[in-house]
Amino acid sequence: MTDDPMLPDVVARALGEYREALAEHGMSWGEPPIAYVRSMSPSRFVDEETFFRAASERVRAEHPDATAAEHEERVRELDFDIVLRDALAEGPAGDPPEGLAVLRLTPGGHRLDVRPRTVLEPDGRTSASGQDARTPAGHGGPPVPVALLIDNGRETEAEVRAGGRAYRVAPGGARLVELDSATEVTAGGERVGLCGRIRLAPRARLRVRAGFPCRWSVWSADGQGWYPDGAPPRRDYHGLPYFHGDDLVLDVPAEPLTVRVARGMEYGFAETAVTPRGETLVESAPARLYDAAAKGWYGGDLHVHLNFAGDVVAAPATAAAMQYGEDLHVLNLLAANVSGPRVFDREALEHWAGEDLPWSDATHVARMGVEYRNDLLGHLHAFGLTAPPGRYHSGFAGTPDWPPTSAACEELRGLGAIVGYAHAFHSPVETPEDVIGTGRPACTARTAVVDAALGLVDTMEVLHFSSAEGSSAVYRRLLGAGNRLAAVAGTDSMLSFTRQRMEMVASPPGWERTYARVEGPLTAASYAEAVRRGRTFATTGPFVELTVDGHGPGDTIDRAPGDRVRVMVRVIGPEVERLSIRTADGVLAEGPPGELTAELAVGAPTYVVALAEGGPHPRSLFTGVFAHTSPVYVDVRGRRVARAEDIHWCLEWLELLERLIRDRARLDTKEQLDDHLRLIDEARRVHRTRLPT
Repeated sequence: MTDDPMLPDVVARALGEYREALAEHGMSWGEPPIAYVRSMSPSRFVDEETFFRAASERVRAEHPDATAAEHEERVRELDFDIVLRDALAEGPAGDPPEGLAVLRLTPGGHRLDVRPRTVLEPDGRTSASGQDARTPAGHGGPPVPVALLIDNGRETEAEVRAGGRAYRVAPGGARLVELDSATEVTAGGERVGLCGRIRLAPRARLRVRAGFPCRWSVWSADGQGWYPDGAPPRRDYHGLPYFHGDDLVLDVPAEPLTVRVARGMEYGFAETAVTPRGETLVESAPARLYDAAAKGWYGGDLHVHLNFAGDVVAAPATAAAMQYGEDLHVLNLLAANVSGPRVFDREALEHWAGEDLPWSDATHVARMGVEYRNDLLGHLHAFGLTAPPGRYHSGFAGTPDWPPTSAACEELRGLGAIVGYAHAFHSPVETPEDVIGTGRPACTARTAVVDAALGLVDTMEVLHFSSAEGSSAVYRRLLGAGNRLAAVAGTDSMLSFTRQRMEMVASPPGWERTYARVEGPLTAASYAEAVRRGRTFATTGPFVELTVDGHGPGDTIDRAPGDRVRVMVRVIGPEVERLSIRTADGVLAEGPPGELTAELAVGAPTYVVALAEGGPHPRSLFTGVFAHTSPVYVDVRGRRVARAEDIHWCLEWLELLERLIRDRARLDTKEQLDDHLRLIDEARRVHRTRLPT
């Protein structure tokens, strides 16, 4: 029984079950071992490009005549522990990544490769066990988590024992094992010390204070991160350690350190160099770059997971600290399954459905939402539900790819939610064939063309952890074909992961945001209504203002042929390198950052959107800098945009989608297939009626 409003009993019990699953199964939490789940542990230690290059090279060597689809499938079937070993060999020479030890088994013996680690000298404080409470195992203190990669370079099977368990590794094979530095490991009967190269450093204490909650990063000259007691060792996309709060104390070495303070995209960051002695106070605050709320704009992250397997279990208090530390106005925490039937954080959704989460205030709103998931057809996120849905997923663990996503859209909207397609596309898209790809389950928005035509979906993530280029290109095709959707962002941040190098899910929520122009005070309802009306832009950081004859995103103006309208874009953000204004016909104007204006001569009905772009930048926790507005619609004498080229593009997409469902969907009955085909036919009809006559 708990009196903590952030931890009702039903949620506390669920978190306890998650901890048991983590202890028993490791990062998978016992989820069915599809390729995504099997990649969770290796992806902490190598980037996506290096990992999949190593995987592709192995497949090419073993299956040189494989087709593209066969190659892709073979990659997913590989032993990812072996791929990790290969990928590390491709990288720069030197020590393994932080948190990883590599046990090399050779014909002549074994060698442990591990990154040097600094630990603090004992300070006399002891834990309940009588050990010093602040020094790693082997030096009188608690153990440090370690992932051990066993690399068998021998021509015979090898056995390594760890924690009383035997791990047998085939000749030339590899095995990744989750341990800690206190685990007794033996190879060939010889003990292997996982502490590796440890350097003792004199102890100091650091107090960090900004006067309001922030994101803090503290690191040594060698990049080692330092954290307050109890804070998970999180790393963001750039590899920086981070934690959230204010007026925090942490034990650190009495050696040169860098302290960085940040607070989400509306702020810059400040860095301080310090060599602490005793307890040293660092008072620092990030400078504000813009105040969106002062202009009526509120930024939200519509796609965040509290728990989604991973290496830690995240409590609601973790989300609260992150939301305030990032000054994130709106946070949508999604209940969702991973690869099996269990829906993580379902208990929290059922307890708080339709209510603000307990830490919400006038400028910070948090809600429980849903990610409906079908890996073949697409994922949907929902914000603002008044009650839990009856269905959370389809197509997993042998279940059919049914009902169609349209049914999920209808149910979620019937519960009051705004509904959008998540992580729309993962690579550049030029043709409808690119939308379908090889046809394997890819978690992309393949059925968006149906649900957009039928008016069942409100938004599309043009920004997420993957291809902004591909997602925004498809988004503009849908707009040009007469579909009205808001451009949104969703990070897919997962608070139960402390580090991931293949994806960006370990970065804090809000590193991408959906800014919505809200009427009146900020509430879940007012924010949802602003998004529903298309008063949005999606951004990695830049603040973008678009006006067309004084009207902003989501507005519709009606003009006559030959009229001229003035388009203006303003942007705030030092990371922006270029601006562009686009219509249904393509680029209207391009220019450097700051302000861009253009005049549009009205002909056929169209839309106007603005983009802000740039290369990699410290302010962006993405591969680059990107912002994309929702459109201002320019109707002509009552006619809406309906560009023939885009309509035909969508019709071809529908043809390919039908073929995909006939060939690849898992369906139990003809009636289930008919449900899909009926909706595709209706979407065809809608698009054809829009063709200019």
